[in-house]
Amino acid sequence: RSSSGQKELTDINVLADEYIRLCYHGLRAKDKSFNATIKTEFDASLEKVNVLPQDLGRVILNLLTNAFYAVNEKKKSGLAGFDPTVTVSTKKVKSKVEIKVKDNGNGIPQKILDKIFQPFFTTKPTGQGTGLGLSLSYDIITKAHGGTLKVDTEAGDGTSFIIHLPVH
Repeated sequence: RSSSGQKELTDINVLADEYIRLCYHGLRAKDKSFNATIKTEFDASLEKVNVLPQDLGRVILNLLTNAFYAVNEKKKSGLAGFDPTVTVSTKKVKSKVEIKVKDNGNGIPQKILDKIFQPFFTTKPTGQGTGLGLSLSYDIITKAHGGTLKVDTEAGDGTSFIIHLPVH
């Protein structure tokens, strides 16, 4: 989808749900063996937020793609009893809306953590990613929406990407 460049009052829960489905089915279409548990924890009381829906959708899609990739890589390592799980949650935090994409993959090693938002940085094999995902996502959230995009990671235990958007 191309962006109209116009912010619209958007139901973040509906938007997130739509992109979860899009992402998951897209990955399943490419790799029939791919499987993960998806949990949603949506705050039903969220008011609509003035955002660029296509751009925010691209960010959510990118974070989900990375999360599914992370849990799939951990599953491939053959860990017994591992259930690849991605959780998407929304909630109101003071005057902001929080969107969190959490995975139970291997986490992001400390040595690369400060590079993940740089253009062209990727940990994926050649041809698996452009390395523009997190860099563009960061710009869309901070520049186009005046929000923040933070990462919280625990080695071997998973990663959370947390978006805070101002409610206008």
